[in-house]
Amino acid sequence: MDVLAVALDDCRTPRLRPLPQEVAELLRDLGAPPRLVAHLRAVHEVAGQLLDWVAEHCPALELDRGAVLFGAATHDIGKVRHPAELSGPGSAHEPAGRDLLLEHGVSAELARFAAGHATWDAPGTRAEDLLVSLADKVWKNKRVPDLEDRVVAELCRVGGRPGWEEFLALDELLTRIGDGADERLAYQAAHPVLG
Repeated sequence: MDVLAVALDDCRTPRLRPLPQEVAELLRDLGAPPRLVAHLRAVHEVAGQLLDWVAEHCPALELDRGAVLFGAATHDIGKVRHPAELSGPGSAHEPAGRDLLLEHGVSAELARFAAGHATWDAPGTRAEDLLVSLADKVWKNKRVPDLEDRVVAELCRVGGRPGWEEFLALDELLTRIGDGADERLAYQAAHPVLG
C-alpha cells in the first residue's frame, strides 16, 4: 500500500484533509506502516476541526495553527521505530518520535509534540500542546476530563467567559466530533499494520 496515497489522496468516507506534503514524504521515506499513516491522518483531521472551532469560538486565543497541524500529523511517528505500539500499549514511541524528527531536521519546537502528546499536565504545556493531545483522544471518542478541563481553562483565560459556558461549548463540539469516531476507526483499521 502506497504511503503517499494514504497520506494525501482524496478521502470521502470519512472526510479527512490530507497530511502536509513534507510529513507525507517523511512518512514514505521512513517506511511508515499504512495503519500509522491512517491514524495520523485521522488525528490531523480532528486537530483541524478543533482549530477551526477555536478560531470561531475564541478568536482571542492565539495559536500557531501550523504547529498544531504538524504536531497532530507527526505525534506518533516514533511508532515507526516501535511498531508493536501500533496495536498494543507503550510509550517508547514518544521520545523516539521526537528524536526521529530532530534527526530529520525538524525543529525542537515542532518535534516536542511527538514526545509530549501524552503528558498534557507537564510544566510549560501550551494551548497548542493541549489541542494535539485532545485531538489524539477525541478522534476515537475518548473523553479525558482533566485534559478537557485544561482546554476550558485556556478558553476562559483568554475569552473571559465563565467556565461552565466554555465547558458546555467544548462538550458540544467534542460530542459532535466523537460522533464520527466509528468511521475514523474503520478507516484506520482498513489499513495494514505492516507495510
